[in-house]
Amino acid sequence: MQAPLFEARHLFKRYGDNTVVDDLSFAIAPGECLGVIGPNGAGKTTTIRMCLGQTVPDRGEVQAFGLAMPQDELAIKARLGVVTQFDTLDPDFTCTENLRVFGSYFGLRDADVRARIPQLLEFAALSSKHNAKPGELSGGMRRRLSLARALVNDPQLLLLDEPTTGLDPQARHLMWERLQRLLQQGKAILLTTHFMDEAERLCSRLLVLDHGKKIAEGKPRELIEEHLEPEVVEVYGQGALALANDAEHEALRTLAARVEVSGETVFFYTRSAREVLAALTGAATLGHLRTLHRPANLEDLFLKLTGRQIREDA
Repeated sequence: MQAPLFEARHLFKRYGDNTVVDDLSFAIAPGECLGVIGPNGAGKTTTIRMCLGQTVPDRGEVQAFGLAMPQDELAIKARLGVVTQFDTLDPDFTCTENLRVFGSYFGLRDADVRARIPQLLEFAALSSKHNAKPGELSGGMRRRLSLARALVNDPQLLLLDEPTTGLDPQARHLMWERLQRLLQQGKAILLTTHFMDEAERLCSRLLVLDHGKKIAEGKPRELIEEHLEPEVVEVYGQGALALANDAEHEALRTLAARVEVSGETVFFYTRSAREVLAALTGAATLGHLRTLHRPANLEDLFLKLTGRQIREDA
């Protein structure tokens, strides 16, 4: 394995009596996308802030490119690209001006930045919008402009905090294609996301956080195989909840390894869905219910490890 570009070692952070990051360690290699997932309040944002030197850990250390944070903060940030969760584009500047001004923050020569701008706009599929201001762009265009701006210093590592939040499916897929292209170029990405399909598509490895602790780490498919039954049957519609609760359906429940409920849907987790599906099809009283048979996925993993209860924002 290549030497890591970035390492976090035994990070701790407390606010009052609340431990928000608890002995967290991870590393990122060149060309790797490390995804950080977890429910609200899991410690994702605080972790990103410590990685950027915006929050000082109570214990532990952050190193990047052989340098230490916060001692070498400026030298590290010169080789980082950051896309925050919220839009920080300057609304008074055009796309070209946003890129040119941001390049000046890194001390880059104006001529060098100007030479890079056409490539960055082409990469972001915004060449025709070079004179448009952010307010004239769609949400997807603004996120791609934020990504292009994060690349103005040609960084080795990108820190992306929920980069596709609020985008429609077409815009998300275009953003994914651009991020895949960066990984193929050898750049590394640290990604936080609430979209499990995004994590499965982009991430080489995943960290699952809850209550500030790392509760799982590994390749997406390997984590699914380790923690879940391979097949899932979802049952929904009026009366579906009776399948999980009523005594008359106990025999059906025994056909699955696990039965869980979320909202109005009952989930049967099993190593072979054939018997579950046959029982659902054969019961005349269940004919009005709808079923979906699918393989287990990262959303199932997320819910098994962190629970199905909705949490307030932390």
